[in-house]
Amino acid sequence: MTKMMSCSFSSFSCTIILVLSLFASSLQVEARAFFVFGDSLVDNGNNNYLITSARADSPPYGIDYPSHRPTGRFSNGLNIPDIISEQLGMEPTLPYLSPELTGDKLLIGANFASAGVGILNDTGIQFLNIIRIGKQLEYFEQYQRRVTAVIGAEQTQQLVNSALVLITLGGNDFVNNYYLVPFSARSRQFALPDYVRYLISEYRKILQKLYELGARRVLVTGTGPMGCVPAELAQRSPTGECAVELQRAASLFNPQLTQLLSDLNSQLAADVFVAANTYAMHMDFVSNPQAYGFVTSKIACCGQGPYNGIGLCTPLSNLCPNRDLYAFWDPFHPSEKANRIIVQQILTGSSTYMNPMNLSSIMALDSRT
Repeated sequence: MTKMMSCSFSSFSCTIILVLSLFASSLQVEARAFFVFGDSLVDNGNNNYLITSARADSPPYGIDYPSHRPTGRFSNGLNIPDIISEQLGMEPTLPYLSPELTGDKLLIGANFASAGVGILNDTGIQFLNIIRIGKQLEYFEQYQRRVTAVIGAEQTQQLVNSALVLITLGGNDFVNNYYLVPFSARSRQFALPDYVRYLISEYRKILQKLYELGARRVLVTGTGPMGCVPAELAQRSPTGECAVELQRAASLFNPQLTQLLSDLNSQLAADVFVAANTYAMHMDFVSNPQAYGFVTSKIACCGQGPYNGIGLCTPLSNLCPNRDLYAFWDPFHPSEKANRIIVQQILTGSSTYMNPMNLSSIMALDSRT
């Protein structure tokens, strides 16, 4: 609480000093680190530093990024963490493997995400060298040791405890594992409902570890409508309707994830984990693209084959001239404009989208504590 100051000079000067003092204290409160974990929906370039086929470091990726160059983001421009940082007035986080992440830049936070990973270690094996979620958490521990060398242990703990965390996992465990090929190893091992329960039990361990490592405000996204992405339409949908089996997987996984987060919060007696219903956020513009200014939610901007959904987005692919008219940038990933719609719901969405509260409510609450 700012003390009332006594002013022996003009009340106008006093008012200015009070305003500046309040402004400075509000900036101090809002300056928080941001940590990102997960897959290609949130990776901002870690895979550039790895020998892997899961990469986005060649054109036309990044065509609408400020530099108009590929950065490793699976987007035509900004991805979800970038837009969250932008909307909260924070600098974007750097990839953890970036050589630029040193000194004061460490205090902004870090992005540990790696395209291709899932909840399970056998997800994404076809991509070779990716940063599996266990390794991402190891890097988070390493990050904390590095920051401790800069600002000391107590300040580091405070920085981590007050940070915002985003984690996005689960989609690849279906698309790049269970449903990757007919009769996959996991589909022979588990019926779908049992597989989903197994994923949730493994995700519980990951989130508990994140909490043990100091995370206290964690946004957890569910899977999007996996059966509706152009890649799945091209492979599984002769009529252009969302692929039923993948939609069923999402409808089983997402409610159980929300329940898991609620259970963890009850155990911790705190609202640590916040569920972001990215399925509903996507379905808004997938089911009614015109209402959001898109001409299509079925055809990717960049790709080839039916729905531009076959293979990768490359310099030889079909490329739409106006990315803002397409809900999907490539066969799997939303366009920057779609990402902005998603982030708006994360920030201000009702309980349909954010549970137990949206990000604006979190920021307001945390600024008072």
